[in-house]
Amino acid sequence: MNDGNAADRVIQDLRGLVAAADPGTRLPSVRELTARHQASPVTVAEAVRQLVAQGLIETRSGKGTFVAAPPDERRTPDLSWQTVALGARRPGEEEMQALLALPRPGTIPLSGGYLDTDLQPAAALGAALSRAARQPAAWQRGPAEGREDLRAWFARQAGARLRADDMVICPGGQAALSSALRALTAPGDTLLVESPTYLGALAAARAAGLRVVPVPADADGVLPDQLAAAFARTGARLFYCQPLYANPTGATLAAHRRAEVADATRDAGAFLIEDDYARDLTIDGEAPPPLAADDPDGHVIYLRSLTKSAAPGLRVAAIGARGPAGARLRSARLLDDFFVAGPLQQATLEFVTAPAWTRHRRTLSTALRTRREALLTALHRHLPGLASPAIPRGGLHLWARLPDGTDDVALAVAAAAEGVIVFPGRPWYAAEPLAPHLRLTYAAAPPHLMDEAVRRLTRALGKETTGS
Repeated sequence: MNDGNAADRVIQDLRGLVAAADPGTRLPSVRELTARHQASPVTVAEAVRQLVAQGLIETRSGKGTFVAAPPDERRTPDLSWQTVALGARRPGEEEMQALLALPRPGTIPLSGGYLDTDLQPAAALGAALSRAARQPAAWQRGPAEGREDLRAWFARQAGARLRADDMVICPGGQAALSSALRALTAPGDTLLVESPTYLGALAAARAAGLRVVPVPADADGVLPDQLAAAFARTGARLFYCQPLYANPTGATLAAHRRAEVADATRDAGAFLIEDDYARDLTIDGEAPPPLAADDPDGHVIYLRSLTKSAAPGLRVAAIGARGPAGARLRSARLLDDFFVAGPLQQATLEFVTAPAWTRHRRTLSTALRTRREALLTALHRHLPGLASPAIPRGGLHLWARLPDGTDDVALAVAAAAEGVIVFPGRPWYAAEPLAPHLRLTYAAAPPHLMDEAVRRLTRALGKETTGS
């Protein structure tokens, strides 16, 4: 038998199969080709070797022979050109990714912006969504600004000043905030913020090309005289704040400062974005009414989200304003994503107007108090030298002052190595921080793990301060 002719037959046969098949298609085995062409295994192996060398087929150990991908698909993509095309990375992206990262298995989370799974009303939400999904009308296109009855509910939560027509439903508080900044400012404008303030607000402002100017705040909220001075010095027309259980500090704007903050905003001819994210996270006593409730002339832009107080998947919020500002907000939301899914809106309305919502808030308040106390007890037991954090009356976080000279970012890295996730204070400042802090979340882990979490944090702090 002429081995050369046999090898040619095998090669031509395989070429034909390759031409007619997709990359990754399995080809006949050596045994099958030997029988088909009455060639020796050595001859078939040589034919396969030649086609492999030509890049037409590939062999996979223990699996067989397959059609190879075209050469342009096999080469390593060169994506370096994107560095030039995209330019500099937006500031704040890395911190936001870290903030939203899921904890690794085995670690104890003392960081995060959402409720622990055990605290979420998943059954009630699931039942409401199931019922909404079965109604054909829920899948139809509704008003771009959202369902009127849901907007009316949010308006009532803001007080007597806002109406349903002033509100627009948004897919979460972050989306609402981003839209508000784009609608009410232009790149290069100044945004005043509390110092420290919500990391997501800083990221959204910088992404919108705004100049962010911090205004000092303490345990009673923003300092009114400093706010007035900042308005006068910068000419800013927008101030973002969280008057209730501010993230990260937990501070609530004191009663004696509310009118002064409103006066400073009015005198500057400016707007105040009131991020009321934590209204349903009250632990002690009664929460004061929103600033929007005492706003006769439309200076307050009111933002309310349900995501933090219910579940991460309930991406429903509302933002509202009166007059031309409200019209601009509604136009901005329309350009962003048209409208929020109808079934989600309907399920949300059913949930917040049912007894299940009241029960959830009552149960949540008790659970958050238990977890807050467990974390405070653990801190007092294992870290007595840590400056005692102010105890917030609601929200999800403690703002813990570290010893002077501590590198809070390095400490967070060291804590992660010890198996506890905390978030450093530095990224929450628009300028240089006055002192090192950690934001410690008590809503992301159960009470029985708080002691062990702080033990791990103690080990990390000991290593960081000794340099070991």
